[in-house]
Amino acid sequence: MRNKNFIIVMTLIVSALCLYYLSFSFVARSVQKDAEAYATDAQGNVDHAKQQSYLDSVWKEPVYNFLGAEYTYQEVKESELGLGLDLRGGMHVVLEVSPVEIIKSMSGNSKDPNFLKALARAQEMQKNSQEKFTSLFAEAFREVEPDGRLSRIFSNTANRGKISYESSNAEVIDVIDVEVEDAIERSFNILRTRVDKFGVNQPNIQRLGNSGRIQIELPGIDNPDRVRKLLQGMANLEFWEVWNPEEVSPYFSQLDNHLNTEEKAGRLKLGRTSMQAPQSAATPAATKDAAADDVLAQAAATTDSAAIASAQTADTAASVTALDSLDMGQTGVLARLFTQMPGGIGANTRDTAKINEIFHRADVRAIFPPNMKFLWAVKPLVGDNRQEFVELYAVKKGRDGKAPMTGDAVNDARQDFDQNGQPEINMTMTPAGSKRWAKLTGDNVGRQVAIVLDNYVYSAPVVQGEITGGNSSISGNFTIEEAKDLANILKAGKMPAPTRIVEEAIVGPSLGQEAINQGLISTIAGLIMVIIFMIAYYARGGFIADLALLFNVFFILGVLAQFGAALTLPGIAGIVLTLGMAVDANVLIFERMREESLKGLSMREVINKGYDKAFSTILDANVTTFLVGFILYFFGSGPVKGFAITLMIGIATSFFTSVFISRILVERAFKKSGKLSFGTVLSANMFRNIKFDVMKFRKPAYAFSLGVLVFGFVAMYINGGPNLGVDFKGGRSYVVEFDQAIAASDVRSALLDDFESAGTEVKTFGASNRVKITTSWLADDESIQADEKVKAALMQGLEQYSNQTPEVLSSSKVGATMADDIQKTALVAILLALVGIFIYVMIRFSKWQFSLGGVIALLHDALMIIAIFSIFDLFGVSYEMDQVFIAAVLTIIGFSINDTVVIFDRVREYMNDNPNKPLRELVNPALISTFSRTIITSLTLFIVVVILFIFGGEVLRGFSFAMIIGVLAGTYSSLFIATPIVVDTVKEKKTPVASAKVA
Repeated sequence: MRNKNFIIVMTLIVSALCLYYLSFSFVARSVQKDAEAYATDAQGNVDHAKQQSYLDSVWKEPVYNFLGAEYTYQEVKESELGLGLDLRGGMHVVLEVSPVEIIKSMSGNSKDPNFLKALARAQEMQKNSQEKFTSLFAEAFREVEPDGRLSRIFSNTANRGKISYESSNAEVIDVIDVEVEDAIERSFNILRTRVDKFGVNQPNIQRLGNSGRIQIELPGIDNPDRVRKLLQGMANLEFWEVWNPEEVSPYFSQLDNHLNTEEKAGRLKLGRTSMQAPQSAATPAATKDAAADDVLAQAAATTDSAAIASAQTADTAASVTALDSLDMGQTGVLARLFTQMPGGIGANTRDTAKINEIFHRADVRAIFPPNMKFLWAVKPLVGDNRQEFVELYAVKKGRDGKAPMTGDAVNDARQDFDQNGQPEINMTMTPAGSKRWAKLTGDNVGRQVAIVLDNYVYSAPVVQGEITGGNSSISGNFTIEEAKDLANILKAGKMPAPTRIVEEAIVGPSLGQEAINQGLISTIAGLIMVIIFMIAYYARGGFIADLALLFNVFFILGVLAQFGAALTLPGIAGIVLTLGMAVDANVLIFERMREESLKGLSMREVINKGYDKAFSTILDANVTTFLVGFILYFFGSGPVKGFAITLMIGIATSFFTSVFISRILVERAFKKSGKLSFGTVLSANMFRNIKFDVMKFRKPAYAFSLGVLVFGFVAMYINGGPNLGVDFKGGRSYVVEFDQAIAASDVRSALLDDFESAGTEVKTFGASNRVKITTSWLADDESIQADEKVKAALMQGLEQYSNQTPEVLSSSKVGATMADDIQKTALVAILLALVGIFIYVMIRFSKWQFSLGGVIALLHDALMIIAIFSIFDLFGVSYEMDQVFIAAVLTIIGFSINDTVVIFDRVREYMNDNPNKPLRELVNPALISTFSRTIITSLTLFIVVVILFIFGGEVLRGFSFAMIIGVLAGTYSSLFIATPIVVDTVKEKKTPVASAKVA
């Protein structure tokens, strides 16, 4: 074997990396066990608040030492192999930023009838189009008013300098495009800050492609209503006057005395606090980092007659001096909670919850003036030992309790460059805002003005003089990214960009734990069955293949951990599936070896030829399946994307382990013993002397397939169409559990009136006391109010079962427009998979007939799954067609082309060895020589998916059922559809050639 040493070194490196990254998961689990033990009383009850307090206390503490490098619990959690929401419970949300409201705002809320008609028409067109909304709006406006000019609507004060009356429609649309994209990006940044402040471990927020949609995953959430309101609330930008430190100090002194008295009297229990030397938050390096983070604090001057600048050193020193009376170096309550910071007073991030709780007490509020309000800085300052501290600001409320200025005063803010080429921010106010800005800055010369977004202070620069005219250039030591962030913050409250939830899923923790158990059982059971089969069939060779298989599982988990991916239930299905498919490469190699051994070659030659001849076939098969996985990842979302990631990683690792690691193990075993067996009594006489003529049965096979497909689609028509899940038709679904077994039909009858006779399905879900309720009632209304209305109707309908304590374990919602998009992307994914495979096969086999045969067979398999689903539905066995179903169809496409390519490869080999023989006479020998591999691979995969069907749980029941059908259909089509079509479409020479005998 060439490059043997390189493969060994690579295996050791990859193994070491996998161990390293997986070690974080073991450490995280260990800390969590310690926290649970700490919070468990003598009776075995766990105090979850106490458990969380323990985890908070070690959040910034080193808990893992690896080769001298220390890692805090936070760093360990960030590096561990996470679990998806379906395994740990939580909330998945897809929000859409409404471009309609942005365009309306840019128009100054124009009432022009043609403008409003064009907007309505564009919204209608969007339901059946993948085009950007702004492009659809431009097209709709041309339809409504062919010679109309958009500039007459958009050339207003808000767009001054960007759109004039002379601007062309194309120029106006370009400006709208930029503003819409800016608004989406601002919304994303605001949501990211809100999510970070929500206190959830390992949240995930990302934009979905170039759409206006944002996906958010929040593990462990137990208050969905709060999340919905938090995510859909408008950004609240405010400008507040700030109390000087010397004005605040007397009140803090009173507070310190009061809290010390309360603690001595036993009425105040702080528990553990994060005591830290004050100077640790004010080291030069930390101060520099804070200045880099808090971009507004870097502002140096403006181009107006007066300036906004960051607090000078003298101001900072004065602040510290003014707070000396708090006696921060002593052991009072405030000394344990607060620390001195460059701009005033702050606290460790872990103690902010305790401080908030104290400040909400009525006796504490009575100490401070009614117009004094406390706000935290948004970004922490990093001190010694990687501790994080945030500054506390005291802002001055007006007579009405509101801020003197809000975001609607800002007309625009954008990143620019000053005369020296340094990044700066140009900010302009509205006419009314200019007056308020002049008054606010004029009244606060020498004082701070806090710029606050969603109740967090982004900066509090000192005003150097009154700013008139409404134009300000804020300059400082900015990077371009920091300047853009600052501009986005200032623009956040300027233009409404409401968000709406278009997809939502909530998984309860009990359902998540059940999914973990089912996933583990199905994975272990599948692995055991494959291991037993391989040893039983291939003897010592099977044992070596099993070792390679275990390496494969280890590498998959290690690579997932390295990429920071979360393991989902479909991801576990991907691992289980990979176990079945990984066997294929070893089966190909071993079957080749058995063929070569019959030629009387030495074992050394058998090993070399077995691996060499199988290599190109394995490569082709893996590339086609990887292509399907890539398309799934690119077009999928949520569970489908998790499945695709695992599938692609599994394909890559299985290729490495089956082709390279297994060869090293085989050669080592042969070198050690001088012999090696690849067969047992079970396999000795199997698939020997097989005689059948595939071409003879091709026409009956065509007729059979056509008959099943016609019957299936007739059944679909009788059923009223395919049984689409919420993903594809929109609506809401709930999994509800009762104390006792219950009839699904009775529950449906109880709910129909409450759902106003809208389309409602109720099915038993996994257990006799659990049902899945799906309704299309109010599917077009994606508002929070509609969500609450449907949930209230559900609970009202279930009221008659109150004695069985119905509990909603999980819920999901997909808006109608989102469902349309999911349908389209699913169709595009399937078509792209077929096109990609067609091109790849044509390149590899140099004949379009091979591509045609392969793609028709794949289309046959996909339609066969849909048809048989409909046939079973006709007889009362119903499974939904959803995104996971599409993942199953695409996986079968990958499996089937894998199988077909192996046969095509052998046909090509026979064609090269016998160039003068007709293709028709080469097909049967090629099929027979690969028959053992086809059946063994299909059988192992079939065993795995049957185990997944039995043990994988209700969530994956439809997926595994589709896989069972697909494995059978794929094996059948590889033999009786793909290759016969190649023969029927290739034009043969009419020169008679003697028939070849089938051995």
